[in-house]
Formats: sequence, C-alpha cells, structure tokens
Amino acid sequence: MSVAGTRAKVLITNASAGPPRLDANRPYVGTIVTVDTGGAVILCLIAAMSVADAETDQDLTGSRIMEVELVGELPRQADGYLCTFRRGVSVYPRLGDIVRMPTHNVLEKAYHFGSFDGVEIGRIHQDPTIPAVIKINEMLGKHFAIVGSTGTGKSCAVALILREFLAKQPQSHIVLIDPHNEYTSCFDNQAHVINLDNLCLPFWILNFEEIVEILLGDKLDNGAEIELLREFIPAAKRQFAANRGRESRLLQRSITRKERYSVDVPVPYRISDLVGQIRAQMGRLETQKDLRPFKRLIGCVEALAQDPRYAFMFGQRRIEDNLADILRQIFRIPVAGKPITIVQLVGLPTEIVNVIVSILARLAFDLALWSGGQVPITLVCEEAHRYVPRDKNIGFEPTKRIISRIAKEGRKYGIALSIVSQRPGDIDPTILSQCSTIFTMRLSNERDQQIVKSAVSDAAESLLKFLPSLGMRETIAFGEGVTLPSRVMLAELPKHALPQGASAYLDTETEDLDPGLVDDAIIRWRSVGTDIESMLPGETDEALAQPDAGAPAPHPAPAAPGLDGAQYQQEILRAAIAPAQAPPRPPAQPEFARAAHAPLHSPHRS
Repeated sequence: MSVAGTRAKVLITNASAGPPRLDANRPYVGTIVTVDTGGAVILCLIAAMSVADAETDQDLTGSRIMEVELVGELPRQADGYLCTFRRGVSVYPRLGDIVRMPTHNVLEKAYHFGSFDGVEIGRIHQDPTIPAVIKINEMLGKHFAIVGSTGTGKSCAVALILREFLAKQPQSHIVLIDPHNEYTSCFDNQAHVINLDNLCLPFWILNFEEIVEILLGDKLDNGAEIELLREFIPAAKRQFAANRGRESRLLQRSITRKERYSVDVPVPYRISDLVGQIRAQMGRLETQKDLRPFKRLIGCVEALAQDPRYAFMFGQRRIEDNLADILRQIFRIPVAGKPITIVQLVGLPTEIVNVIVSILARLAFDLALWSGGQVPITLVCEEAHRYVPRDKNIGFEPTKRIISRIAKEGRKYGIALSIVSQRPGDIDPTILSQCSTIFTMRLSNERDQQIVKSAVSDAAESLLKFLPSLGMRETIAFGEGVTLPSRVMLAELPKHALPQGASAYLDTETEDLDPGLVDDAIIRWRSVGTDIESMLPGETDEALAQPDAGAPAPHPAPAAPGLDGAQYQQEILRAAIAPAQAPPRPPAQPEFARAAHAPLHSPHRS
C-alpha cells in the first residue's frame, strides 16, 4: 500500500473475519515476511498490526493492516539461486507487490551462516527447527553486550555463549570478572579460578593515576602531594633496581636508563624506600617551611600499606620482579587446558573491586598493545554498571577510563570487551554504543529499554518493543554477530554447568540445616580483609590459636610493640572473630589472654 524509507504498509487481503485460527502460517507481530522483487527476496519484520477504521481511510474500513520494516534481502543469482542474507535493500518493493509468509527454505537461508566461524546458541523463535547461530569473529572483533533484568537467565546466557566459544576455540584467553562467585561450575575443568587466596597484584603494578586515586582521592585538594609522588616514585624504583639489578635480568637491562623509570612503568619498588625518600626530603633545609604535604603523604602511604583490605597488594614479604609470572597466570599463557580465568571478588567493598578491575583491564590492554596483538584477550565484565557508571560523580575514574579505551581501541590490538549488566541504563552510553552485538533479555525498566534502543543500529528497532514480554532464556539478538536481528530461545545448559544463582533453588528436597552453619558464616564474614585463610570453611578457634610455626603468614601485618608480625596478625584475626566465639578463653594461655585485652592500633585512611 505504501513504502517510505525502511518501512512499508501492507494490506492483508486473505484474512477472513471471525475468531482467530490456530494457523502457523498466519502472520503476527515480530515475525518475518518476504517480498519477491525479482532480483532479490526482501525480508520484512512485522512491526505492528491493526484494523483500519473510517477515520483513517473509509475505503479500507474493517480491513487488516500491518506495518513492516525492511531489514535486508537475499540476492538472487541469474540461475535463480538465493545467496546468503545481507543488510540493506538494493531494489525497493513496488506498490502492489505480493507479501508472503516465508517458506522454511527461505528462513533457513536467511539465518544460516555456516559452521566455520559460527556456533549454535539456541533456536529461532519463528521456526524452532532453525538453529540460531552467532558469528564468533564478528562478535568478538567489535565487542558485545549481554543485558537483562535479574531472573531472566542472563548469567546462563553468559555461560552458554562462553562455553560454545571455548568449544570452538579451546586456545582462547578469557578473563571473567565474577563479583558473585557464580561461574566456577560452568566450565568444567577449563577454568582457572583466582580468588582471595591466590590473588596477587603487587602495588608497584599500579600506574600513577591509580595510585593517586587510591592514596589521595580528590586531585584538586592534594596538588602538592601528587607532585611529591611524581618525584619520589621514580626515585624509589631506581633505588630498588640499583640494589637488585644483578638478580633481575629485566631490571638490569634498564638500570643505566634512568629515563625509563617513570611513574607509570611497572617496575618494582619498596614502600619503605618511598617513605625514606620522602623523609629524606623533609630533612633538607629548603623544605622546612611547610612540612604538611610530606606528613600527609607519609600518613596516606602507611595507612594504605597497612590496610588489611589491600593485603593482595601489600601482603608480599618479598618484593620481586614477578610481572611476567602474574601475566602468564591471569591471561593463561600457555593455556594448558584452562583457557578461561575466573576472578572471584565476592565479599570485597566496591572501591576494592573497582581497583582490581582497573588493574586487570589495564594489564589486558597493555599486554595486547605491547605484544603487537599476538595475544587475543577477551575481558568479560559482569555487573559492568558498577565499574563504568553513567554518573560521572561516582565510580573509580581509572576503571572507567581504561574500559572506555578498550571499547574504543581494543579491537586494533586484539582485545575484546564483553559488557554484562542488569541495568544498562546505569552504564556509560559511550561504552555500550561501542558493542556491535547486543543480546538483550527481558527489560521492564523504560530507561534501560531506551538505552538499548539508542545503541542498536539495525532497522529492526521494533523488536525492542517485545522486551517487557520476553520469557525465560529468551533474548533478542542484534548487530554484527548475528546474520539477522532475531528473537532467540537460548539452549538449556546442563544442570551441572548452571551458574550458582540459577541452580540454587533447583533441588526441591528440603532438610533441616545445622545451626553451626550460622556461626561459621559469621566467622568468615567478620574475617574478610583480615586474614585470607579465615574465609575457608572449617577454620576453628584452636587452629587459629595454634598456627603452624613453619608456615609463614600469606599477608604479614605490621608489627606491634612486644609482638612479632605473625603474632600481631593472629591478634587482628582474634579481635575480628572473637564476638562469634561462644565459650570463653581458658586461662591456660596467659600470653594470648593478655594480648586479647591489649589495644590494637589499626590504621585508618585520613
């Protein structure tokens, strides 16, 4: 009836009046219809259907009308063979052309991509006999996003896509940020898990922007301290290299090139050397007028170094140049049968999580950059709205900056970004718009729907109108990773591979729980950030009171007067979990009894 741009209006001539029929060939909103123009078969998506009334057109009163969007075409060769789907329309349909429901062969041709670079993730909603295939290289080369409200199967979709991807390319390098510890069981024996027990990110890996953000926060009020850090960090790096240059081949190469020891180069140094440099400068005559910036900086450095939450940074007894080992472990070089690294961050405060994500993202980008793109890395950011929020006044600025850089420049160096979130409306729209493939599940919030709609570049925007009514495991896929914008029913994961949140309530058998479970949970809860081993189930009071003398503490605490480092570490832990211990301490241990009542001086950030 009419054609305008990418939309057309169609009169349904064979629709009979009366009650609706159960007919699979009957058109409905969200399905594909076809128009044969001779040189190609145009695929149209039904966007709306209505019955014409007298106000719009008296001649069509009572007729059934549908509005369609032109999404692409199947070109026809001279011998009549239909080629694969391509976006855009070369020859527009003419007035009077017949619109038909597609045959199975036409739909199969439209959604077919092939098995060389494609993996199957489910079935097409319009015809469940046709597999839904995604293009791996196209999806990873230009980033992808998975969004959906809580409870719609978003975590299952992440696990499904990554499992299929690993089955296709088992020598991949994937880093999955897991803030809820729910993906451990999803990848069988292919996952290398990094948690609070084995997480090691030394402080000297931080670049200048990150260390300033952690130590000082507001740059406007701490300009003098920032300039002092800019001067003393390279000096501490040179001092460490001069003392350890013979032992480290990598440091020995650059010991004579002082210009390489900038504030951003990841070269080891000691906190004691940094504080010593600051104190030495304080003792000079020209700095006696105003010592407040020096004192504030020393206080901030010492407080951060003694903060038990940052034990993964400052808990090493020995400073050594182990950057290569850290990179090999995190990014799986070599893969050794475990192509995916799951970084578990449960129980950590938001600011600590943001610091860890910032370091991991920056290490991934720098490794991809300085290796010349020879190490393809996929960074999956679960709960991405926590790291790259829309509000400029919240979040960790270095994290937002490095993830934004990966989104804009990462494909040039072989690093892919995956954004996973339940609140796309709270994500920086610039980063979401860089994702060329989007899998969106049910979204009930109107703001979230508008953000996703603004990020979709396909003509089939009308599919987004179905977002509030999608069912479990249903998703709408757009972008470069799929041949055609489509509504997909995702495949079901095996029960053993379900994420922890999805499988928590599958077992309908109920039994009475042990009351001691609550006490154990409180012990681990209160000991977060104090001692890593205390998070492990089965840790008892006797085991803590009698530590193994031969095993060094994983993260030494600063010594207190009268106590060595190991004893002081045990006292911090004892003070953290003491309220959870019901029986009183027997008087047979006078040393611990006296220390338990001694004041503990724990540093706090100013």
